[in-house]
Amino acid sequence: MSFFGLAIDDANLDGPAPSGAVVRPPRSAPSVVRRASFPSNLTALLAACAERPEQVLFLDVETTGLSHFYDEITVVGWSYKGRASTIVKGDCHRALVEDARNAVAIVTFNGIRFDSRFLRAEYPDVVLPQHHLDLMYLCRRAGLKGGQKAIEKALGIELRTNVNGIDGLAAVTLWHRYVRGDVGALESLVRYNRADIAAMGAILDRVLVCLDVAPDLFVGDVCFEKWAGPCGSEELPTFEPRKADDLRQLDFKSLLGKGPAANARIVGIDLTGSEARGSGWCLLDGDKCQVSTIFTDRDLIDRTMSSRPDLISIDSPLCLPSGRISVDDADPGRERFGIMRECERELKRRGVNVYPCLLPSMQKLTARGMVLAEEFRRRGVPVIESYPGAAQDIMRIPRKGAGVEWLRLGLEEFGLQGDFGEATHDELDAATSALVGSFHWAGLSESLGTADEPPLIIPMLSGAPHRLLIGISGPIAAGKTTLARELEALGFAYTRFSEVIDDELRARGLPLDRFERQRLGAEINRTGRQRWLAGRTLARVGGAERVVVDGLRFADDHAFFAEHAGGSYLHVFVDADEALRRERYALRSHGDFDVAASGNVESGIGTLSELAHCRFLNYRTRDAVAVEARNLVTIVMKGGSCLSR
Repeated sequence: MSFFGLAIDDANLDGPAPSGAVVRPPRSAPSVVRRASFPSNLTALLAACAERPEQVLFLDVETTGLSHFYDEITVVGWSYKGRASTIVKGDCHRALVEDARNAVAIVTFNGIRFDSRFLRAEYPDVVLPQHHLDLMYLCRRAGLKGGQKAIEKALGIELRTNVNGIDGLAAVTLWHRYVRGDVGALESLVRYNRADIAAMGAILDRVLVCLDVAPDLFVGDVCFEKWAGPCGSEELPTFEPRKADDLRQLDFKSLLGKGPAANARIVGIDLTGSEARGSGWCLLDGDKCQVSTIFTDRDLIDRTMSSRPDLISIDSPLCLPSGRISVDDADPGRERFGIMRECERELKRRGVNVYPCLLPSMQKLTARGMVLAEEFRRRGVPVIESYPGAAQDIMRIPRKGAGVEWLRLGLEEFGLQGDFGEATHDELDAATSALVGSFHWAGLSESLGTADEPPLIIPMLSGAPHRLLIGISGPIAAGKTTLARELEALGFAYTRFSEVIDDELRARGLPLDRFERQRLGAEINRTGRQRWLAGRTLARVGGAERVVVDGLRFADDHAFFAEHAGGSYLHVFVDADEALRRERYALRSHGDFDVAASGNVESGIGTLSELAHCRFLNYRTRDAVAVEARNLVTIVMKGGSCLSR
């Protein structure tokens, strides 16, 4: 295949940009770019166009957004043999298949990176011509840079008199207006699309003159503009209103209304980099939404904690790129590890625009987000990182750039209940962040990250719930392990914190006794490695679908597992009368009960009791505990509540 695009000779791309209308120079005039520097693929492509200009296909697509991974085509327009054609999403595309098959070449603007990607995804049976001329790169060779409209202006091309004021963002809005009943909006969108196509022919003519290739390849004047078609002169097809059933509507009720998210309390925060500028804040209780603007960290913490959330979803980077130790450019790892995380690279690969977390303008935001997340997790509240822009793309909700009214309408149509009438952009983004939390709680989410970089969470419109994870906490000798082992006998993969602690003690050559375990556990917690310990503990069971974790000690443990499993996480606090616990301890250990119970790693037990979803009073025999374990599994598997016993 011959194409002119990414793989071009860039030696002469930085020459002076012409301004005003380009007039054919005399045959003896020097060319802007010497023809000898043309790559062979460009020469072959232009020769194909010169031989049969009427069979060159000029093509442009309109989409719901920029992401080839999440967005979709709304309109495909093309001109072939001087005839303008259009198909709208849902139309038969047989005419496009035929014209593409018969064309000798295709001309686009940024089509190699954009239009052709969308076409391959949505119309795989459309086989584009062997030769592809991307005008964006040809214009660069002539010293013309920027978008298509900027180049039209530089070249004095005026073919948009009937679509003035419409740009790419407005085109997205026109589609949203059409699918809500405005047929005139679709007509404007098609006229805009045809203006883009007509202008491509005019651009090609002028740039070929500027590059002085006509004497070698063309007989007579350059004349692609007439084949691309005069702007808007063709009669438009008759468009029918969209039926309500054609609109997508996957909404909160259909996606989230029957699972754990139906009654979850999720706080969303659209964080800013400074307390001087208010952050959007939202409490999403099921589908009921309250939004406000909050300024200081203290107020954010107090308002959030008083809302008793199951999960907090923050629109802010919450970790550094692996290898970095600080947010600022003085970090010694700046050159080696860069400013971007893997989750951001993956979004870029999917066509979603996102800023690197350590871009200078992002550094304060990243630092603030990390501090707040650590504080919430220290209190036992799970926190995830979200990105409203990506979520809105996935849910087909117009981003705030299209206008606050469209973002508000999109959230309302998705089924969020609340007074959005005076809501700001930031507050609506906070509501979107909270909605990402609901998706995650329901198991309809994707985690973008690595083992060394905690994930950014994005919603998925289909999927399966998280694996079932039961965490067991409680004081010494309450019977945590007894219950956990009974769950293991019922098919749960068993893991415990002390197994990872023992691995570390062996590596250090230390004895495997309670004193050393408690000492090392306290050290890990004190040095900020508690989440690392929880992750290593969970990793021991691989991808098991049902897991029981024995021995939670700190609020951070609870937060970590809730972040991992969402609404499929159950925290059981096992307790027993102190006299009974002393008796049990004496039967299995020669140590001092009071010393063991007062260790640093036991200091968070009271907080875990408050965080637990249910309380299991273990004053019974082992056989009775086995019965209770079976009852517990039955309740959980049926999606019921775990009642205190």
